[in-house]
Amino acid sequence: MHHPAQSVNLVHVGRALLSVSDKTGLLDLARALVAMGVELVSTGGTATALREGGLPVRDVAELTGFPEMMDGRVKTLHPMVHGGLLALRDDDEHLVAMAAHGIEPIDLLVVNLYPFEQTVARGANYADCIENIDIGGPAMIRAASKNHKFVNVITDPQDYDTLLAEMKANNGATSYAFRQRLALTAYSRTAAYDAAVSAWMAGALKEEAPRRRAFAGQIAQTLRYGENPHQKAAFYTDGTQRPGVATAQQWQGKELSYNNINDTDAAFELVAEFDPAQGPACAIIKHANPCGVASGATMAEAYARAFDCDRTSAFGGIIALNQPLDEATARAITEIFTEVVIAPGASPEARAVFAAKKNLRLLTTDRLPDPRAKGLAWKQVAGGFLVQDRDNGTILPADLKVVTKRQPTEAELRDLMFAWTVAKHVKSNAIIYVKDGATVGVGAGQMSRVDSTRIAARKSQDMAEAIGTTSPLTHGSVVASDAFFPFADGLITAAEAGATAIIQPGGSMRDDEVIAAADARGLAMVFTGMRHFRH
Repeated sequence: MHHPAQSVNLVHVGRALLSVSDKTGLLDLARALVAMGVELVSTGGTATALREGGLPVRDVAELTGFPEMMDGRVKTLHPMVHGGLLALRDDDEHLVAMAAHGIEPIDLLVVNLYPFEQTVARGANYADCIENIDIGGPAMIRAASKNHKFVNVITDPQDYDTLLAEMKANNGATSYAFRQRLALTAYSRTAAYDAAVSAWMAGALKEEAPRRRAFAGQIAQTLRYGENPHQKAAFYTDGTQRPGVATAQQWQGKELSYNNINDTDAAFELVAEFDPAQGPACAIIKHANPCGVASGATMAEAYARAFDCDRTSAFGGIIALNQPLDEATARAITEIFTEVVIAPGASPEARAVFAAKKNLRLLTTDRLPDPRAKGLAWKQVAGGFLVQDRDNGTILPADLKVVTKRQPTEAELRDLMFAWTVAKHVKSNAIIYVKDGATVGVGAGQMSRVDSTRIAARKSQDMAEAIGTTSPLTHGSVVASDAFFPFADGLITAAEAGATAIIQPGGSMRDDEVIAAADARGLAMVFTGMRHFRH
């Protein structure tokens, strides 16, 4: 028969099973448990650590009557352990079975798993990765979590203090609501663990489209809201440690918002395309699109040139640098309102300049992300999600195919490569005008490619007026298109704006028509053979 549920709301913790790979905080937890009269049962290295800490501990082998065997693979997979975790304390049949077989109840399970994710991250070989797949740990966690009506399960050292506070508040017991939350955390942990194993195995077997695909994350922060105030949101890290907003140190400013995180990621991924060894580069992002990208002899010059592409849009934007932030650049940035600055480092002098701007967030990383690195990108659609390789495609000057009568000059070629790099990070349809290593017009996200061409040219005219130059900045520029020109009209519009050279993938049915239009205007045009759609 089942007894009333309310009698199990508070459950006293009398026996705990501890088996952890990460020994952080273990002794402090164990001492506190012993002080509250909890009996400790443990395995292998955990038991050794507890004994060396002067604590009384029973071996699991004593509980089960079986020694640890097979290199520790078989130690907790036993009815004495799983019976102690799974038995319903309010079920008479379960209690009879426990008494008949000498099964002692386990009220608290403290387990963290073999470091599988860390083993993969350090590039271990196949056999080492297999050996670091935990079996007993997840089995016990899942058993204890299922029986959260009576059992507490802790899978992370960061929850040790929370557990002790709960037990102290309840004279050595825990509440049902508390155990429910522990079970949720535990199931999330085993789900993430299995996701990591399956993702690694798919990669190891070069399985590009496994039958089932799982992604997992760990909470980094809750957010005040999502893209809009009526949307709830949170930020999760995926464990890859790719340099960027997830790994950055925030020096000042209020908490990042959903849109800040999204835009900062876009900015840093773009600026990382420009090798710091080749000189300073700066990208300014607004609504995930660049409104200015430039190189310069100094970082302050790169910022100023990026700012001059579209000063209006830069207001309240995100700024990413490919070299550490210096004082001169920091002073220039503080002249207008900026949401976030991210860079691979910042000098103390630069940080001091920013300290006066309380709302400006400064983030620093230890390095830039590798734009050539492999990885997966995924996007939700109704009823599922799309998964693809990260766009790490690159083109070298030697890969370009000149299709016009006129060859590009060396200066044009440098700008063409710059424009192509930026195009990869602009929402489609994307058109980018570049002159002397700086964008001078960006057209993004239009349904018609010719419209993107016109918008970018028009923005250039507006900035020419604002800066006080006599002609649009696109005069003498080059232009990049993220996909082929389906008709000659886009190319003709670019030529009318003053562009002298074009870079595009090629591959249109009307390539001949587009090439003829370029030749008729004395333009140089190169094909990349690679497209960079970004939606």
